Amino acid sequence: MTHLFLHWNKLKDEIRNKFLFLFLDYDGTLTPIIRNPDDAILPKKTKEILRELSKNPYCKLTIISGRALKDMKNIIGLEDIIYVGNHGLEIEGPRLKFKSPVSLQYKIILKKIKDVLTKKLSNVKGAFIEDKGLSLTLHYRLVDKKCTYLVKTIFHETIIHYLVANRINIKLGKKVLEVIPPLEWNKGKAVLWLLARLKFILGREVFMPMYIGDDITDEDAFKVLKNRGLGIFIGEPTKTSSAKYYLRNSQEVSMFLKQVLEIKINIGKEGFGET
Repeated sequence: MTHLFLHWNKLKDEIRNKFLFLFLDYDGTLTPIIRNPDDAILPKKTKEILRELSKNPYCKLTIISGRALKDMKNIIGLEDIIYVGNHGLEIEGPRLKFKSPVSLQYKIILKKIKDVLTKKLSNVKGAFIEDKGLSLTLHYRLVDKKCTYLVKTIFHETIIHYLVANRINIKLGKKVLEVIPPLEWNKGKAVLWLLARLKFILGREVFMPMYIGDDITDEDAFKVLKNRGLGIFIGEPTKTSSAKYYLRNSQEVSMFLKQVLEIKINIGKEGFGET
């Protein structure tokens, strides 16, 4: 894994000559990771870059997050882009709407888990549960370090029966524990589904999928794009990631997106597919 800007001269030619299908995680990628997720506001400068990319005819933009889809739409507020929420369980965009079906039994179990966790964690300062409809997220970033083990223990004791019985599945993230449906579906599968749609719409294969993310859950997308496109990890370089390149933080992401936008704007002047 190498820093993206060290290979920028080579990479920018690929971006110039191919239709770009850009997938962006939100928390930790477009915004810094902060203690309270509600305070993770998209910088105005970054939002304007995304707005211009969404209007560019040589680029398709997707925001993909573990957050609920409706929350992502409210937070970002851009039209003409694809929103993917709940790690791929909800997808919505122009002439596109998908919501993973879940059983009534799963919904009942999810409510039971929420009620039990709410009661057992009521005295743990900083722990809170986010109900995202199709999933639950237990946040513990604000919990004192000495109580972290207690939070994890309570979580696993609450869900273990349902997990063993294959009634639910779980995901681990940065200071979060999530309960999700027992489906073979994740960010990687959502990316492949969207790529198949784009290939059909474009009627050609000359496009470049690029995924930018920082979390454990983004690894599913990095893996499926390893031989199909490009993965960019956000954070300090790690040998465990399937991403090819890395950027250090959301500020570098914004810088990169600005340069991508400049390339795509110039295509109209120079001609698509020309160097």
